[in-house]
Amino acid sequence: MSKRVETANKDVGGLNIQGEDDSWDFGTGAGFYVDATKEPYKGGYNMYTYVTEELPKTVFAAFPQLDESRVSITGHSMGGHGALTLSVSAFAPISNPINCPWGQKAFGGYFGEDQQEKWKEHDATELVKKWKGPLDVLIDVQGQLLPENLEKAAKEAGVEGLKVRYQPDYDHSYYTMATFADDHVEHAAKYLFA
Repeated sequence: MSKRVETANKDVGGLNIQGEDDSWDFGTGAGFYVDATKEPYKGGYNMYTYVTEELPKTVFAAFPQLDESRVSITGHSMGGHGALTLSVSAFAPISNPINCPWGQKAFGGYFGEDQQEKWKEHDATELVKKWKGPLDVLIDVQGQLLPENLEKAAKEAGVEGLKVRYQPDYDHSYYTMATFADDHVEHAAKYLFA
């Protein structure tokens, strides 16, 4: 059995929406793996549907030898947030976006400031509060993205299996991701090869 790694580009791009290229942490720079419900992003920013439906369909059609029941997701930063809400492994994820400036900016822009319940549907800390069942999550983080809120929520909900490894000597860069990538591939593989 072998491992296959697919990557989803976080950038939506090509929609020519005024202001979508103005900042690195919103718009084409960060789709946050959500389906936007607020104009002008509604209809064009559908990264949740892309990652959960379109990409897997394309991959499994192109590679029929792959087992659709054995899939894992990992991600870095905003992609780590997506991985936490969709799967089991993350590098420096935005763990509590409704309380983090990056998340507040994105969710306000994609859903609207008045859609707090919709925000919670895409926040790992809020989702873990409702989780029932087994959980085996691996996170490597430097601390600035509120992993302590996720840990606290999991503990209060009685959810075990959240492993957060603080990496104080690393920053929020791809070097950090590259340093710990093998650990996350192995974490995912233990389920893929079970």
